[in-house]
Parts: sequence; C-alpha cells; structure tokens
Amino acid sequence: MTLASPSPAATLADPAAPLLDFRNVAMTFPNGTTALSGVDLVVQRGEFVSVVGPSGCGKSTLLRIASGLESASEGTATVNTDRIGYVFQDATLLPWRDVQSNVELLAELNWQPKRIRTPKAKWAIDLVGLNGFEKHLPKQMSGGMKMRASLARSLTLDPELFLFDEPFGALDEITRERLNDELLKIFVEQKFGGLFITHSVSEAVYLSTKVVVMSGRPGHLVDTFEVPFDMPRDPEIRYTGEFAKLVGEVSHALREGHS
Repeated sequence: MTLASPSPAATLADPAAPLLDFRNVAMTFPNGTTALSGVDLVVQRGEFVSVVGPSGCGKSTLLRIASGLESASEGTATVNTDRIGYVFQDATLLPWRDVQSNVELLAELNWQPKRIRTPKAKWAIDLVGLNGFEKHLPKQMSGGMKMRASLARSLTLDPELFLFDEPFGALDEITRERLNDELLKIFVEQKFGGLFITHSVSEAVYLSTKVVVMSGRPGHLVDTFEVPFDMPRDPEIRYTGEFAKLVGEVSHALREGHS
C-alpha cells in the first residue's frame, strides 16, 4: 500500500488534481479484523462527500487513512494537500482554556505567532457564530457551542480538505439542523473539499454534493448518489418531496448493502 505524503507542491502544480484519491484501499488490523476492502473514493475541490454505512463498516477508518493517522494495508491513498482539518465526534476542547485560546490551539501548535493566530481565531469564531463567547470555558457551553468551537479551531488552518467524523451525532435534532445550516454556509464560502461521516441519511443528503453508501464490514462502496440541489441550499429543501425521494433511495441502498 502506498500513502502519498501530503504535497503542497503537487497541489500548486496540478490544481485540478483530486484532494483525495483512494484506489482499491483495504485495511486489515493486526488482530485480523478487515475493516475496509477495495475502496475507490475521490473527493474533488469544492465537493462535499458524505459517507453512510452501518456501524463497524470502517467509516472512521476511512477518515483516519485520509488524515494520515492510519496506513492502509493495500491500495493507494493519495492526498494532494497538507492543509487538512479534522473535526471529531467529540469537541475535544481543553477544559482550562476559554473559547479564544481553544480555537487558537492548532495554530499555536503549528508555531504561528500570536499576532497572526489571534485575529485568525477571531475570524473563525465569528464565522461559526460564537462571537461574544470568546472568554467562556467549555463547562459554560452547550454541546452545539462546543462543536462550533471545534469547527472554528480547524478553520484557523485554512483547510483545503475537511474531514468530519460524525461531529453532530450526539446533538439534539434542532441543534443538529442548525449546525448543518452553518456548516453549509461555511462550505459555500470557503470552497474546501469535505468528507463527512454520518449515520443520518437525511443529514448526508442535505449537506452533500455526493453521498456514498458503504456495505457492512469489510466496508466497500456499494452505491453513489449525486445530490442535485443547488448551493447555497435552502433549509426548506428538507421538507420537499424531491428531498424525501432521494433520502428514500439512499436508505434503500443502505439496507441492501447491509443485507
């Protein structure tokens, strides 16, 4: 298996190259468990791809390979950028840091001077709608606010490729929909490439330009759906017959792939 090193030079040399290009990627862990098998997946610039599949099918493993946290057993995984943002299921904020200093953390770890990272963090905080909460500690914040802070923290790195591992799965439905709307606004503005893992078919359809469906373990792609709704996306699209029809088609493919 070859995992191409993130290469800013490659990005500059060929801006038309996919941000993420998986060819026949497989993953078998040392205990013998095969999580992924024969995965082909491409994420272009300005494309938001959601992955749905049953629990344990290797969705999170897919993200870990994309981020370089894991190396696959077989196949070729090419990542054509070193500007990668990663938002986890948990906000993973440092409890002793306020919002401002939590959002500055990744830039700080990347040795950005304070005169640069502080205004960039302020920009990201404003973008996710947390302005006025800069001095709040995580214990003073709701779950939705914590996820906004986590998103802002990754935005400070100006990611070209954004990886999302079920970031809104633990939130109530109203908060989840609100954050979906906010994320779409940021996607339209920033034009990054997104790879989003979720168990919610309706969330996948609403957020995405493309939805891919994975089988049960070992996970492989069983179907792909292009989402025809224009960006920016009207939240009311969720209540249309066209939206419900596509959600039904993806749900059917998910059930078929799990059977």
